[in-house]
Amino acid sequence: MGAPTKSKIRVSCSVTTQKVPTRSIVLLAVAGFASQAMVRVTDSLLPQIAADFGTTVGEASIVVAAYSLAHGSIQLVIGPFGDRFGKYRTVAVMCALATVLVALCGTVQSLGALAAARFASGAAAGWIIPTSMAYVGDVTPYERRQPILARYLSGQIFGQLFGQAAGGVLGDFFGWRNVFFVLAGMFAVATVGLAFELITNPRTRARGQQGEPTGGFVADYAAVLSSPWARFVILAVFIEASTAWGAFAYVGADLHLRFGLSFAAIGVIVGTFGVGGLLYAAAVGPLVDRFGQTGLAIFGGIMLGLAYLVLAIGAAWWLAPLAVTAIGLGYYALHNTLQTNATQMTPQARATAVGLFSSAIYLGQMLGVAAAALIFDRFTAVPLFLATAIVLPALAWWFAGKLRRHTRAGQQRIASSE
Repeated sequence: MGAPTKSKIRVSCSVTTQKVPTRSIVLLAVAGFASQAMVRVTDSLLPQIAADFGTTVGEASIVVAAYSLAHGSIQLVIGPFGDRFGKYRTVAVMCALATVLVALCGTVQSLGALAAARFASGAAAGWIIPTSMAYVGDVTPYERRQPILARYLSGQIFGQLFGQAAGGVLGDFFGWRNVFFVLAGMFAVATVGLAFELITNPRTRARGQQGEPTGGFVADYAAVLSSPWARFVILAVFIEASTAWGAFAYVGADLHLRFGLSFAAIGVIVGTFGVGGLLYAAAVGPLVDRFGQTGLAIFGGIMLGLAYLVLAIGAAWWLAPLAVTAIGLGYYALHNTLQTNATQMTPQARATAVGLFSSAIYLGQMLGVAAAALIFDRFTAVPLFLATAIVLPALAWWFAGKLRRHTRAGQQRIASSE
C-alpha cells in the first residue's frame, strides 16, 4: 500500500481535530425521535382506526404493514442520494416532506387512503435515521464515534417509547387523527431546526468526509458490496435483527400465556426494553473505555444470552422486567458496536453503506418474526428463547473475533505505509 496523499493527510487531521458539531447532531436526534415514533405509533391505535372505518383490527393492521414495508425498503436506495447531495440537506428535505405526509394521515377518509398515506410517510421518514448516522460518521473521528452514536441513538429510543405511549394515551384522549397531527408537529420542529443549521453551519453543507463527489450510484453500491468486511457487518446485523427481534416479538404473548398477565402489565414490562437502552446510552463512555469494541460486543452477547435464558426458564413473572431490561442493555451494547463499524466500513460511500446496513435490519426483523411464529405456534416461546440465548452470544463472539482481526490488519497496513 502506497503512502497516503497530502490531501488525505489533511482530511484525516481536520476530522480528528475539528470540534464535533454537537448542536447539529442533537437536531438530527430530534428528527430521529419523530421518525422512530412513527414506526410504533399505530400499534395501539388499531382498535380506534378499525372502529372509525367499520372494519376489523386485522384488516386495519395494513396501516402497520404499509409503513414498515416503505420504511424498510426505501433504505435500500437512499444512500447514494445522501452521498451525492449532502447528508444533512437530505435529512432536512425528507423531514419537511414527512411533516406534510404525516399530517395527511390525520385527514384521510378511508382505510385505503390511510394505508397509502402511511406508506408515503414511511418512504419519507425512512431516510432520516440511516442518513443521520452517516453524517455523524463524517463529522466524528472514529475513536470517539461509538459514544456519540449511542447518545444519538437515545433520541430513537425515546421516540420508540413515545410512539408506543402516544398511540395509547393521546389516542384515548384526543382520537387517533390528532396523534398524527402531534407527530407532524414534531417533524415540523425538527425541520425548522435542521434548516437553521444548514444556513448557519457550513459543515452541514459538505457532501462528505472527503469533500468530493462520489463515483455514482453503481460505484457506491459496488464499493460497499465488494468489501468483505462490509458484507460481513451487513450479514451480522441481519442475523442479529432476525434472531433478537424474532424472539422479542413474542415476549408479550409468552407472558400472557404462561402467567396470565394483563395487556397493560405486559405493555409496561415490554417497555423496560427502552429502559435498558437508555442505561446503555448513559453508560456507553465508561463501557467503551473498560471493554473496547470487541469486549463490548461480547458483553452485549452474554447479557442477551442470560436474559433470554431467564425468560425461558424463569418461574415467576417478576423476573421478566429484569430480563427485558437486560435485553435492552445487551442489545444496544452489541448493536451500537455494529452500527459504529457500519459507519466506517466504506467511508467513500458512507450513506450507501449505512442504508444497506439499516435495510438488513428491517429485512431481518420481518423474516425473523415470521419464522419465529412457526416455532411459537407449535412449541410455545420456550424453545425460541433458548435458541436465541445460544445464537446471540455465538454471534457476538464471532463478530468480536472478526473485528479483532480486521482491526489488526488495518493497523498493519497503516504501519507498512509509513
